[in-house]
Amino acid sequence: MAKLLYYKHMNNSELNQFLQEYLAYLKLEKNLSEQSVTSYSSDINKFLNFIVEQNITDLNNVSTKLISKYFELMRDLGISSSTTSRYLSAIKGFYKYLSSQEYIQKDPVEILSSRISGRKLPTVLSFNEIEEILQAPDTTTKLGLRDKAMLELFYSCGLRVSEVINLKLSDLYFTDGVIRVLGKGSKQRIIPIGSSAVKWITEYVKMLRPLLEKKMKSENIIFLNNRGTKLSRMGVWKIVDKYVKESKVEKEFHPHTFRHSFATHLLEGGADLRAVQEMLGHADISTTQIYTHIDREFVKQMHRDFHPRG
Repeated sequence: MAKLLYYKHMNNSELNQFLQEYLAYLKLEKNLSEQSVTSYSSDINKFLNFIVEQNITDLNNVSTKLISKYFELMRDLGISSSTTSRYLSAIKGFYKYLSSQEYIQKDPVEILSSRISGRKLPTVLSFNEIEEILQAPDTTTKLGLRDKAMLELFYSCGLRVSEVINLKLSDLYFTDGVIRVLGKGSKQRIIPIGSSAVKWITEYVKMLRPLLEKKMKSENIIFLNNRGTKLSRMGVWKIVDKYVKESKVEKEFHPHTFRHSFATHLLEGGADLRAVQEMLGHADISTTQIYTHIDREFVKQMHRDFHPRG
């Protein structure tokens, strides 16, 4: 009981000390490799950062429902099932240790294991598979250049189809390394954009878009069809499907797969969960105060550091 009282009011620093104790246990008593310990540290840290965002400082207040919400967040971000299983294993081991040391009164993780690990998650492509699709358009042709720019944008910024087709020239702030997007519920957000996407969009806007533009119809929209109007959702689906088939990628794929892969690659690379949420515009992932104000420079740095094509 003494241990329970000692950890009753933990702050962020104490949470970190608590994690370090567990990592030392893995290294010294379980004889895990340095690489394995580092992997456990990264996975558990993501979860601890999540509960800190919920203003929770007592591990006994981490409920099964809250942990379930964390894995719902992983699902919404498109994290692959294998990665989710790894996160679950790390958190499960952590809580088993907490329970064995009597730091907590009950283990809220165990009953979630089968339900979480068995949940079907969205398709996520590897970076090499994404690269195959991005290389498929023939940029020496007019529409190939447009399509290349659009695919690069999908992956660089994790946009929804509706956000891509409604993007306007006035939404590009390439000098600042960002774009402005009007998302669900007419909520605006600012998203960092990688150098590769900037390059191809700039080339398309300068070289091809003026040839497609019809002044009375184009309405400042970036991606235009042969009639000079914005692409339809179905038109984008057909374009993406064409290049997926040409790339020989055999997984189930649709435009939203770019979004799932974008989030997964950033998080697996070590990006902060809050920054990825900000980029995706997930306003309703949690009913609690998971979202805090994120400094724009911090989000841009996260994108540059962890996006494969940043």
